[in-house]
Amino acid sequence: MGLKEDYIFWSMVKELTARYGYRMITISDNHDEIWLENGRNQRFPVIRLMRVNLDWANWLKRDIERTALNGEQIRRKLIRKPLNVFNIYVTSFAPVDDYEYLISSPSISNKTTIHTFILDTSRFENKFMELQGKLEKQFHFKFSEGEGIEEAEIVYLKQTALSASVQKAKEEQQLFSAGKPFFTYLFIVLQVAVFLLMELNGGSTNSSTLIEFGAKYNPLILQGEWWRFFTPIIVHIGFLHLLMNTMSLYFLGGEVERIYGRLRFFFIYLFAGFAGVLASFLTNANISAGASGAIFGCFGALLYFGIAHPKLFFRTMGMNVIILILFNLGYGFSVEGIDNAGHIGGLIGGFLAAGIVHLPKSKQPVRQIAFALAAVFVTYWLLQMGFSSVALDGNDRQTAHIAQKYLDEDQVDKAQELLEKFTEKHQNAPYSYFVLGNLESHRGNFEAAEKHYLQSIKYNPDFSASHYNLALVYMDAGQPKRAEVHAKKAAEISPDEERYQKLLEQLRQRGEGSL
Repeated sequence: MGLKEDYIFWSMVKELTARYGYRMITISDNHDEIWLENGRNQRFPVIRLMRVNLDWANWLKRDIERTALNGEQIRRKLIRKPLNVFNIYVTSFAPVDDYEYLISSPSISNKTTIHTFILDTSRFENKFMELQGKLEKQFHFKFSEGEGIEEAEIVYLKQTALSASVQKAKEEQQLFSAGKPFFTYLFIVLQVAVFLLMELNGGSTNSSTLIEFGAKYNPLILQGEWWRFFTPIIVHIGFLHLLMNTMSLYFLGGEVERIYGRLRFFFIYLFAGFAGVLASFLTNANISAGASGAIFGCFGALLYFGIAHPKLFFRTMGMNVIILILFNLGYGFSVEGIDNAGHIGGLIGGFLAAGIVHLPKSKQPVRQIAFALAAVFVTYWLLQMGFSSVALDGNDRQTAHIAQKYLDEDQVDKAQELLEKFTEKHQNAPYSYFVLGNLESHRGNFEAAEKHYLQSIKYNPDFSASHYNLALVYMDAGQPKRAEVHAKKAAEISPDEERYQKLLEQLRQRGEGSL
């Protein structure tokens, strides 16, 4: 092969990579075939260069067909539709037989179109000008037929061209190695340790244990326990929950920490976890816990990486990340008991947090400030909405349920403290007043019990259990007429409740006997 063709070939490779930002995506073993890609170039995002001395059109025809197949494979990897490939042959002469029909129109394979150009050095000046016009690029290397070309010069060109591609690959690789995971492992250790402590203190599925160890519990958050926006991140409900989240954190968290570095990851993970708990706080009153929101925040951080480096993102992990997000959200919507609001909140939180810190060794001050302002505004607005209106349906009922569990476990003081704090801030709490009435009645404080039952009935006149228990209090206090009024009401509200009917009948018999 001629030195001048080699010189032209490697000069073009060098300029396309160094000057026009193309990256090398594949190269043959003998370095005579190179594929270059630049996603920003809309006209020809992929260029294929072939250093060959053409002889017959049959070989050219087969090679164009092979190029089309390879181009289609590259298109799928790059996730482009359609894809235009500019196919250049650097050769001493054009084929000796008829070949024009092969390059006069593009070759199409599925969604890939191959535009073929033969740069034969026998007509270099004219063909080179034509090539630059088709590519819409100016090449700045000089080539003169009269000047000799040293082999060392070609070696230097080749090394320069290849080193530019290697350097670009190294720069891309560095984006995935900003730091070794540390906080990922720390959070894993913390959540495993907390789980073991919970198992030793009542069990990780026990409601009172979950609340004691910091699970999200709306009534206590409303009472000022703001740290419950963060502590649920390391609290898990059951071994399977812990196992799934630990595995997800190990793989996904580790990757995000490598990309963003330790401190950025720490901020992203905590803010995403907070955002997930906040979303759960706003949308449901159930006790909830787990690292799921923070883990979805890692997905959000990867999506932000996709915005910062879209081509690299889709070339490496993009579709896998998107498919995993869609699968997990779809699974969450289709299965009961999964806090999908927390997942979505964490996803958005992770995305915003990543935008605030951006990527290592790279600053986007305007974008970062915009993301920070958006995060502050959304957080403030949601917190205001939450604390002003999350007298969410079910808070009172759930508070009463937890208090009753405390009573069942002989933790009377805890139950009373929880109920009194809740009723102090939320007067419309018939269930909480009902349990308070039960507590005082059990102690023999009938006057206090009466007061709480009346409050329960005031806010829920159709609460049959409160009417029934109040009737029992009046019976014990020697006030049968008052007892009969509430026993009758309980029986009317719940006519199928046998004990209500028996109490009413008993009171009526007493009344008739006293006559």
